[in-house]
Amino acid sequence: MNRLANKLLLLCCLLAAAANTHAQDSFPKDIAGTMQIQGMYRPSKLGQLNGILNANGLASLPDNNYWLNLSMNHIHKRWVMEDGIGASFTSSSTVANGIKSKYNQFQLYGRLGYDVSQTPIFRAFPFVGINLDAAMLRIQDDNRIQSTSDFSSELLNQTASKTLWNPRFGLEFGGGFDYLIPVSDKKMDNITIHRSLPIGIRFGYYLQTSNSPWRIDNNYKLQNGPDNKQSNVFVNLNIGLGYKITRP
Repeated sequence: MNRLANKLLLLCCLLAAAANTHAQDSFPKDIAGTMQIQGMYRPSKLGQLNGILNANGLASLPDNNYWLNLSMNHIHKRWVMEDGIGASFTSSSTVANGIKSKYNQFQLYGRLGYDVSQTPIFRAFPFVGINLDAAMLRIQDDNRIQSTSDFSSELLNQTASKTLWNPRFGLEFGGGFDYLIPVSDKKMDNITIHRSLPIGIRFGYYLQTSNSPWRIDNNYKLQNGPDNKQSNVFVNLNIGLGYKITRP
C-alpha cells in the first residue's frame, strides 16, 4: 500500500513538473499593453433632430461633441489591438413649455493596427476598427409629474417622460501615435516588468454604415425619425499606464 502511495506521489510530481515546463514554454517571452483614459472629439450632427424638436415646440439641443473613453491596448510583436468603451457628455436643452430634452451617446469599439515605428519608446500605427454605438434621447415632461414624498406612490406616478434610442454600427479608419515615458522597472522572480506612462493621440474617420430607426423603451421601432448618419472625423487624446513583461 505504501509502495502504491509512493508511486502515485511520484507520478503527481512528474505531471506537475511537466505542466510547469509546458506553461513556461507556452508563455510568451514578451507581453505588452496599456490601460488608458481617452478624451475624444467627434462632431455630432443634430440639425435634423433639432428640426423635429422645434416643430413640436421643444427647444434645440446643443452640440454633443465630447466623449470620455476607457480603453486597453494589447501588443503582440508589432500588432496593436485596442478595445474600449465610452460615452459622450450629456447635452441638455432649455425648458420649453415645461419640457426638457437630454441627449448623449455610448460606444463600444475595437481597433487593429500595425506599429511601423522603429523606436522602443514611440509607437506609430495605422488602424481599422469596428464601432457599436447608440444615441439616447430623454424627454422630461415636468407638467404631468404629480409630486409625492411616498416611495410606493412614486412607483405609479403619472409622467409623460420617455427615453428614445438609436442603435448604430460603423467602421473606423485612422492612425495612432504613442510616446512612452519610461518609469522604473520592477523585477519579480524571473520576469521583468518595464513600466511606462504613454501619452498619445488617435485621429481618423468614423463611417456609420447602418441606418437603424429610432426605438422607444420597449424596443418598438419608430417611423419618421431623424435618419441622417453621424459619420465624421474624430480625435482622441489619451494618457495611461503601460507595461511590458519580459522573461529569459
